[in-house]
Amino acid sequence: MKKIITSAALLALGLSSVVTAQDSDMSALLNKVREGRITEDAGHKQREAEFLSRKDQQEQLLAQERQEQARLERESARLEEARRNNEAEITRQLETQRERLGQLSELFGVLQQAAGDARAIISASHVSIDNADRMGEIDTLVAKASESSELPTLAEIRAWPAQMMLEMVGSGEVKKFSHDVRLNDGTLQTMDVTRIGDFGLVGEGKFLQLRANGEVAELQRQPSGRFTGTIPGFEAAGSGIVALGVDPTRGQLLNLEVQKPDVYERLEQGGFIGYLTLSLGVIGVLLAIFQWVYLFMVNGKVKKQVKSEVANVNNPLGRVLAVYDQNRSVDVETLELKLDEAILKETPALERFLTAIKLISAVAPLFGLLGTVTGMIETFQAITLFGTGDPSQMAGGISAALMTTVEGLVVAIPTLMLHSFVSGSSKGVVHILEEQSAGIIAVHAEKEHA
Repeated sequence: MKKIITSAALLALGLSSVVTAQDSDMSALLNKVREGRITEDAGHKQREAEFLSRKDQQEQLLAQERQEQARLERESARLEEARRNNEAEITRQLETQRERLGQLSELFGVLQQAAGDARAIISASHVSIDNADRMGEIDTLVAKASESSELPTLAEIRAWPAQMMLEMVGSGEVKKFSHDVRLNDGTLQTMDVTRIGDFGLVGEGKFLQLRANGEVAELQRQPSGRFTGTIPGFEAAGSGIVALGVDPTRGQLLNLEVQKPDVYERLEQGGFIGYLTLSLGVIGVLLAIFQWVYLFMVNGKVKKQVKSEVANVNNPLGRVLAVYDQNRSVDVETLELKLDEAILKETPALERFLTAIKLISAVAPLFGLLGTVTGMIETFQAITLFGTGDPSQMAGGISAALMTTVEGLVVAIPTLMLHSFVSGSSKGVVHILEEQSAGIIAVHAEKEHA
């Protein structure tokens, strides 16, 4: 019981201390709020006093601004009236100008059109390369002829026919000068350029072109040697008539010529089948040449043997005669068989490679036909994917088809001719052997009957 009373006393003492602490905190907070309100009220009163003291000054500023607004409104009205008067005066002056110009306005319109056409011609002319600053006078004339504020002078008008006369004279002359040329690698190089009228440019054995921005540049690819081969002689000539390929369309035909594929590009169009056909053709030609050289040497030795009575085994006829010398005592039938056997032994060497050459001449067109079929298949696939609106999509397959056909014919024609030539040479030698063999048998038969 005593412990309970003691605990209750301690609890009451703790609660009283907590309440006392809370009351002190609330009193401090209330004092701070009262002090802040007093300070804020003092600030409001100070600002209110300042506003009341400046009220008269603000009314004075408002009156000044209203006076300025009224002045600006009067100025605006005056300027608006001046603008209307100026517009009326401009209209009157323009009417007066039109009346004074009369037919000259039509003249200046024609002059403007003609000068504009001349500017287009001069800007794209090769004559402007070595005659700089031609466009300045024409631009001034076109600008003044198109405006109504300033009329072109007589000297400026005369610049147009003068420039056209220069254009006509320059179109008929060949002139050599130094100029910067843009190479294909992007660098600039100063070289001696020869201008052929208004039709083209050449320099250092190459055809050059004039770009739209007035820059002289090297062609991305030179045309065939049939054209470029004429440039060195033309550049080296000092006078007289020298042949040179000239494009009268100022580069259009030359660009078309440049776009034509060369021999290597043609071969690339044939693809694998084309290379295979050409390889067979090379093999056939080499075999034919080798056999022809062999037959040429054999034919010479055989002709010598015909004139000689002594058998020489270094040629087919000599070996056949040697067989006869070894069998002089046999009968006619046996001798004939022996000679036929000797001729048959010589025939394979004389007719060597003929079958292979004939086979190549027969197979080459078939390879060309195979390439044609595969190329047409590619063409039809392109038509299936892209339609017929763009012919360039079909050009690859058609080119492959046509090139393999051409390559097959190129191989077949010479190999067939070489086969005929070599076969004729071989038959000629065999014919001599058979002829001599028949003569030997006939002589032997006469001796036997005698």
